[in-house]
Amino acid sequence: MVIPSLFLQENSDAILERIHRLTPESKPLWGKMNVAQMLAHCVVTYEMVYENKHPKPNYVMQLILKAFVKKIVTNDVPYPKNSRTAPAFIIADARVFEKEKYRLIGYINQTQKLGPDAFEQKKSNSFGRLSANEWNNMFYKHLNHHLSQFGV
Repeated sequence: MVIPSLFLQENSDAILERIHRLTPESKPLWGKMNVAQMLAHCVVTYEMVYENKHPKPNYVMQLILKAFVKKIVTNDVPYPKNSRTAPAFIIADARVFEKEKYRLIGYINQTQKLGPDAFEQKKSNSFGRLSANEWNNMFYKHLNHHLSQFGV
């Protein structure tokens, strides 16, 4: 799969258009999250980049994540349905659809405006330094997976 670059305006606009097609009544084609929880789940990736709100994994866990998870998250192979998620990404409480939707849109816009240079060799909490391409793959694959989960 060729991963579109979210650093390009037309590609981030295409993702935003898909997000705008979601409604509070959107139902998943698979999985347990409702649409507001899914949006909050997608926000976590960006919170890890822009906010100091999620604890970093300890040294041993970072080694495990780099060795076994990094490639899966940053390559160009789509995620399978019903993939396991890290504990920080589990959203079990009720969320407000509009709030989570606009938080996610804000982060996508911020990322696109910063561009790839801001992400080249930027350190990830879990995987160490990533290339701009690896960051893009991680952002896009995750969004695409969950938007597809909700049929948009």
